[in-house]
Amino acid sequence: MTPEQVPADLDELIFIATTDIAARTKGRAMRRADFDERSSLGWVPANLGIGSLGHIVTDIPYGSTGDLRLKPDLTSLARVDGIPGRPPLNIVFADLVNTDGTPWESCPRTFLRDAVEQLRSEFGLTVRSSFEHEFVDVSATGDHHPFSLQAFRRAEPIGSQLMTVLHRAGLEPENWLPEYGRHQYEITVAPTDPLNAADRAILVRDIVYDIFEAHDREASFAPVVSPGETGNGVHVHFGLDDLAGDTLVFDPSRPGRLSELAGSFAAGIVRHGPAMAALMAPLATSYLRLAPHNWSSACSFLGLQNREALLRICPTNELDGRDPRRQLHFEFRGGDIGANPWILLGMILRAGMQGLREQLTTPEIVVGELDLDGRHAGLAKLPRNLEEALDVMKRDAVVTGWFSPAFLATYEAIKRDEFASVQARSLTEQCEVYTRVY
Repeated sequence: MTPEQVPADLDELIFIATTDIAARTKGRAMRRADFDERSSLGWVPANLGIGSLGHIVTDIPYGSTGDLRLKPDLTSLARVDGIPGRPPLNIVFADLVNTDGTPWESCPRTFLRDAVEQLRSEFGLTVRSSFEHEFVDVSATGDHHPFSLQAFRRAEPIGSQLMTVLHRAGLEPENWLPEYGRHQYEITVAPTDPLNAADRAILVRDIVYDIFEAHDREASFAPVVSPGETGNGVHVHFGLDDLAGDTLVFDPSRPGRLSELAGSFAAGIVRHGPAMAALMAPLATSYLRLAPHNWSSACSFLGLQNREALLRICPTNELDGRDPRRQLHFEFRGGDIGANPWILLGMILRAGMQGLREQLTTPEIVVGELDLDGRHAGLAKLPRNLEEALDVMKRDAVVTGWFSPAFLATYEAIKRDEFASVQARSLTEQCEVYTRVY
């Protein structure tokens, strides 16, 4: 929306936002009355070095010198209203630019923007995407029965308020449900263009936090809130279209009904999935979730309606003669709340494009249950912990080539510092750390 399309009291504040390596929403605010299409606010390169634990790590390329600007993308402007006891929130997402307006080498939002443009210019492709979030009401007590009406009603009025607030903010909510895990819930929104989809993913999580806090309750999106508990993922749905918006995924004559083009795109993601783990599952406890037989991803493979696949071919609704062609799409299941949504989706698109460039053949499509001790024993495994994930990433020249050297050095410094700090604690304490942060 443009500023003129978003109603607001001019005495309200507007938050100029970015999202960093730790996937925390940060920025600065100004009066709405003073905001216009030329507004920008100052930012500091070293802020990129603030990790999940809340401090700037040492030995990174960005120090006390240098300045940037938060340059708002006016199309991302939203107004969040209806949260009990809270004033309306005007928020607009910004690209990080140098003081002369040129793109900054380590801007996460520019990383996704460039991937979208590359997909369009090099391959004539567009994408519609959406993120689905899982989280836990860690303040809830008593029993929780998965998917039950009782669990749904116990969350009221939070669920009704959440859907209403998201709708009024233009985020197009689709489903709100009690999930399988103990006091776990899921919220989904409608697909849209990639940049808008990632912006929505950031807004959804912050709105959930806000509404739960308004009710003196606490929501956590942490990958695992306690050892042995069901994990929380951030699943990314996407399809491939031509520039006219017609799907390029569906081919009923081929395995999985995937076109040759979609198969090559999938192959790139499957090939580079292990090297992407450090950025898609970037927390020490991420790897408690990415385990076999956990309805999560422990291996990098393409599966037909398989919830243990890194990349899942989703089912289609063909009731009453509905056409499956437009519906068929992928779900990337490896991400979690520690992943910056702009970076996560930007990597998915870049890996897919690499598959197209190399004209990779469609990878094996796993049908039915996974048999890691038998016929599927040869599938590429994801790293077993964050430290290993960083090493695997560094060995993949394609994946590291997507990022500036300064970004990679900063990212590695943050994550190795974080891993060393968290690994010194018990698994229960590790989960507690991230449950508080996320």
